[in-house]
Amino acid sequence: MNSQPALHRPRFRSRAVAGLTALLLPLAALVGLATPAQAAASATASYTKVSDWGTGFEGKWTVKNTGTTSLSSWTVEWDFPAGTAVTSGWDADITGAANHWTAKNKTWNGTLAPGATVTFGFNGTGAGAPAGCKLNGGSCDGGPGVPGDNPPSAPGTPTASEITNTSVKLSWTAATDDNGIKNYDVLRDGTKVATVTGTTYTNTGLTAGTDYSYTVQARDTADQTGPLSGARAVRTTGGDPGPGPGPGGKVKLGYFTEWGVYGRNYHVKNLDTSGSAAKITHINYAFGNVTGGKCTIGDSYADYEKAYTADQSVDGVADTWDQPLRGSFNQLRKLKAKYPHIKVLWSFGGWTWSGGFGQAVQNPAAFAQSCYDLVEDPRWADVFDGIDLDWEYPNACGLTCDTSGPASFKNMMQAMRAKFGPNNLVTAATTADASAGGKIDKVDYAGAAQYMDWFNVMTYDFFGAFAAQGPTAPHSPLTSYPGIPQAGFNSAEAIAKFKAQGVPANKLLLGIGFYGRGWTGVTQDAPGGTATGAAPGTYEAGIEDYKVLKNTCPPTGTIAGTSYAKCGSNWWSYDTPATITSKMAWANQQSLGGAFFWDFTGDTANGELVTAIKSGLG
Repeated sequence: MNSQPALHRPRFRSRAVAGLTALLLPLAALVGLATPAQAAASATASYTKVSDWGTGFEGKWTVKNTGTTSLSSWTVEWDFPAGTAVTSGWDADITGAANHWTAKNKTWNGTLAPGATVTFGFNGTGAGAPAGCKLNGGSCDGGPGVPGDNPPSAPGTPTASEITNTSVKLSWTAATDDNGIKNYDVLRDGTKVATVTGTTYTNTGLTAGTDYSYTVQARDTADQTGPLSGARAVRTTGGDPGPGPGPGGKVKLGYFTEWGVYGRNYHVKNLDTSGSAAKITHINYAFGNVTGGKCTIGDSYADYEKAYTADQSVDGVADTWDQPLRGSFNQLRKLKAKYPHIKVLWSFGGWTWSGGFGQAVQNPAAFAQSCYDLVEDPRWADVFDGIDLDWEYPNACGLTCDTSGPASFKNMMQAMRAKFGPNNLVTAATTADASAGGKIDKVDYAGAAQYMDWFNVMTYDFFGAFAAQGPTAPHSPLTSYPGIPQAGFNSAEAIAKFKAQGVPANKLLLGIGFYGRGWTGVTQDAPGGTATGAAPGTYEAGIEDYKVLKNTCPPTGTIAGTSYAKCGSNWWSYDTPATITSKMAWANQQSLGGAFFWDFTGDTANGELVTAIKSGLG
């Protein structure tokens, strides 16, 4: 039997990919282009590289009508050097011949009133930059030359000073531009609040004890805007600290899975409508990938491209085709605006994507830099309050095996803290294998603890139908019991071993599964029975959500602080509001930092299990 296969196997990883084509169309499917319809003397086109993830990049063109009459159509042409190419695009019909690329407006975005702008984007490969830009056959800057006037650079990330209950002074280093900087737009939580000519701004009229996020964007003399600066988080003084953990408070954290927006039809809005958002303190967004020694995007469509209709959106406002951020990231931004106490961490790795950690920790500083650059990307820097690393498992085996040594985890967390600094959260999901010589023993978790805010101890998935013939056993036992199949596979012993290593109790969170694990072919009601395989599940055999099991297979007994149920020949174990309440009381007795759970989608529509965690922890 493999020990503890662990949560965070993306149990429902399969997802519809058809939605991706709604925004990212393969070039082979794009239509041919017509000859440019008009001269470009009254329009400009500017290019920005939005992001670069090593194996590819995202580019964006902005077309602006600088004239006094409307444009009826636009065509942008440019050259890429050999080795650089467009792979997919959106909001324009893009074709390529050799190294020359042409983008023509869609039927719905060709008309531009005086002063109006339109953007289109693409994904590409290679490291080259566009050259020889033409707009409707003329220069992209409206003059005789090409490739046109470059937009300004990003200003420096603002610094904050003179913070009071109601105001903050922001300062930043100047942007650069080939023709000069005109002014700067100051954005608070993504909305422009001022335009200034200097490099300082004092924002007044704020609310005491409130979190804000500021970015700055430069404009050149042609009124082109450059990329946003890095984001600066600011909390005004005074006020009620709210329901966040705070000094002496308890963390109540749930995982939100990026793939849940597909077949499971679970979106950020569900956190609001279920009542869960008011009862949690933190969200882990799962997962970003770890590959090539870097943190990378897991699913760009779900993360920041999917367009939400008004009825799907947290605030009832539909996404527009040209807004800079969509998807779950934008919905999380809206959720935080409605529930300012919530902090969001971006979680990287998990069961499927942990294989890349071994390479990444060969250069911890470079790995941390890549993660910081992605988490703090100006498009969504205000969404995230830190990073969570779900390495399953350092110096041990999960889906793959790692041999990087007992210090690798500590070295990784030290580098993360050095890069993310004291104002960002740095956490990790960890094994709960407390067996002698098991996974906890293989890592210097105590050494890592000094750099971390907390550990999500995965005290579930101890037993399940990955041992197809049984014996049946609760997958998340709080304590040991006579006949338990494996010594050290329970929550109490895992927590005790972390404490014995030297990890402070208040940096340990107890893990709860919002699902059950089950077998079929079982004749015995009590744990310890034989089986013939995994019980049927909605998305994966041997696993089912609590919201389903509470009705289809209600509990028939409890053992070791958790419930089990026998219905027909199927045998399941799972936590209920009652067992969660008792586990939370135990966590408080142990002076733990709180609890976390995998994941929101398993709960009922009215958040029964989240409510039990909140009421149990206080």
